Amino acid sequence: MAEKQNYLLGYGERLVERIAPPPTNPSKAHPYSFEQARSRLEPKMRAVAEDVAALPAAACPHDEAVALLTLHPAYLAKSYFPNDLLRNTGMEAVGSRSREVTPEKWTKKTEPRPTVTAELYVAGPRRRFAELASTLAQVRETAPGATDLIKIEDFRTLTPEERLKPLQSDAKNPLLEVVLHAQPTSAFDFVIEGFKEYLDDFDVHPDLDRRIYAEGLCFMPVRVPRDVVNEVVKFAFLRVAREMPRLRQFRPMTRTVPGFTPFSCELPTLGPVDRETRVAVFDGGVAPNMALDLWVNRRRPSSIAKAVPEFQNHGTAVTSALLFGPLQDGQTAPQPYASVDHYRVLDDQTEKDDQNELYSVLHRITDVLQSRAYEFVNLSIGPDLPIEDNEVHAWTSVLDQLLASGRTLASIAVGNGGERDKALGYHRIQTPADCVNGMSIGASDRTGKKWRRASYSCPGPGRSPGVVKPDALAFGGSSHEPFWVLGTKKPGHAVPVTGTSFASPSALRTALGVRAHFGQVLTPLALKALLLHNCEDGGHDRADIGWGRIPEEIEDIVLSDEHTAHVVYQGELAPAQWLRVPVPLPTEQLAGMVTLCATFCFATPTDPQDPIHYTRSGLEVRFRPHDGKRKSADQEHANTSAFFQAGEFYIDEAELRADAHKWETTLHRSRRVRGSTLKNPVFDVHYNARAGGRNATAASKIPYALVVTVHSPKTTKLYDKVVQRYRTILEPLQPTIKIPIRRS
Repeated sequence: MAEKQNYLLGYGERLVERIAPPPTNPSKAHPYSFEQARSRLEPKMRAVAEDVAALPAAACPHDEAVALLTLHPAYLAKSYFPNDLLRNTGMEAVGSRSREVTPEKWTKKTEPRPTVTAELYVAGPRRRFAELASTLAQVRETAPGATDLIKIEDFRTLTPEERLKPLQSDAKNPLLEVVLHAQPTSAFDFVIEGFKEYLDDFDVHPDLDRRIYAEGLCFMPVRVPRDVVNEVVKFAFLRVAREMPRLRQFRPMTRTVPGFTPFSCELPTLGPVDRETRVAVFDGGVAPNMALDLWVNRRRPSSIAKAVPEFQNHGTAVTSALLFGPLQDGQTAPQPYASVDHYRVLDDQTEKDDQNELYSVLHRITDVLQSRAYEFVNLSIGPDLPIEDNEVHAWTSVLDQLLASGRTLASIAVGNGGERDKALGYHRIQTPADCVNGMSIGASDRTGKKWRRASYSCPGPGRSPGVVKPDALAFGGSSHEPFWVLGTKKPGHAVPVTGTSFASPSALRTALGVRAHFGQVLTPLALKALLLHNCEDGGHDRADIGWGRIPEEIEDIVLSDEHTAHVVYQGELAPAQWLRVPVPLPTEQLAGMVTLCATFCFATPTDPQDPIHYTRSGLEVRFRPHDGKRKSADQEHANTSAFFQAGEFYIDEAELRADAHKWETTLHRSRRVRGSTLKNPVFDVHYNARAGGRNATAASKIPYALVVTVHSPKTTKLYDKVVQRYRTILEPLQPTIKIPIRRS
């Protein structure tokens, strides 16, 4: 008789109920009085008025300018956004970024220290800046919007030096990527037209046909003579200009892996395990005569030019990693879990035309994702550009918007620049691995237990929100233990490679294995949560590994022993609602020490023009471990206990923001507690919605997935007892397709 398997427990969302909001205490101390605020801001506003008045008229379309308004760190929350002040001064916030400031005063007992806050880009007619400067001294506290003055720490203009990133080449006519504050609506046509007219004076001609919009930002390539660059960046609505990045290079595709000889590899004869699921891979193409037609459809856009062998080598290796994982000498390659639609998005023009390279490739990818729904996507290509804390690149912005529904799991390689200059930040994860709605994957250097981040794999942190990046690691190979893939020079033979390009599809392959096992009962978002929930961190630094290394075996995700129960919740969250999420336990008290582990994942719309407020959705989670513990008899809800507090897994910069962890799209934590401290424990979950850093007026529901694990080594048959208690609610997920799995 077959041994019983303890599979994942599904349908945890059946336990969830809506509750009334907990009571709040809205009182707040203010660092500045109104008189103090007005007095300290008056000279700053005069200086801004003088600066914008000095700009060339052609640099200010419709005679409008842009300045920077820095909020005091005490007013970073969305409810404190200075809407009234902006409205009554005729100004509009068109974006924001983070800034570290040491405020003159604050409400804490300690001396002010450097703290991260938001700096708003505010646009308005130049006369409005002048009026504000000349009338501020007479403004009364009762005037409309005047009380918002106490929220402002600084007011200044953006210098040309801040707008222009250092040029890396010595080209006489460098190609710049220019980012403007503009939206794809007629209301912002004056910005685009004004920019074109402004550049005419310098005989510079932007490529408007190739511009890309992402919410409030417009990206476009512009070739600018070096001697006029500093004049070009004076345009009022220009946010940033950088030298146009190139795509990551594939020559050589692999790092040096000496001492390993290619071996022949026998491919399976069966089609994919799951015949319903298809994966979109965007890369350099699959080489001909590779005998992969059982599992791979070769696709290409109609406008693409000739294939490049080096790019095909890379695309074939990525596809091999997705289909088979790392190949083993002397073993037949495993049966692939799903079929692959490989889209060749690179051609022989990709490296020749620096204006065509990044934008044309991105257009090819987005055209596919906008026209066809894929639940699984792999992206092992992207700009050779480390992320910046205050700017979100077009690739990240566009992809995050396409992934905001949560219906697609995109695995994205973080890049191989991990050995670059750390002091300058060139080693950090590369665009678009900073997507908050994707799953960014770095590489571990080996399989087995003695692993670490491969030295070439770009580490984090990401920006906040999205600070825990990479999301996870998967095996990517090293000089000690390469990743073996199908080679193109001698079909049927495996070759040794290393790179995050192969870790990314390998991680996605694990998710596909779980999907093939259980079918469509698990959403892509739930699969992401399961992968991250089961990561092992090995004691390594969070910035190096994210949440840890993804398990190498599917059974480590789908099975549990008798002392452990894994429960999956899937559903939607409505803005402003509070939901109570029970943690399933047996009716009896748990013995000894107990480990609770929980992972929340959700998808969200984003605001690329507001990196510090990038995610429009956030979760406030309160853990109530014991429903019999209350501070007073009339207290409605049980006492709370910290669970997802920021200090456990965020870097210092993010810790300086008290609410930073609320806006992360993944929350993960394990806690070890005494069984006696648990009685009907729950998570109370509140979905916060914002837009551009302020309260959202019309937010939509967002999808979420939660995985909770209870592990009690001294409680016999815990899994069976949980199943018995919730037998009409929770259900062990049943395999729909048989996949070989080790016995638990």
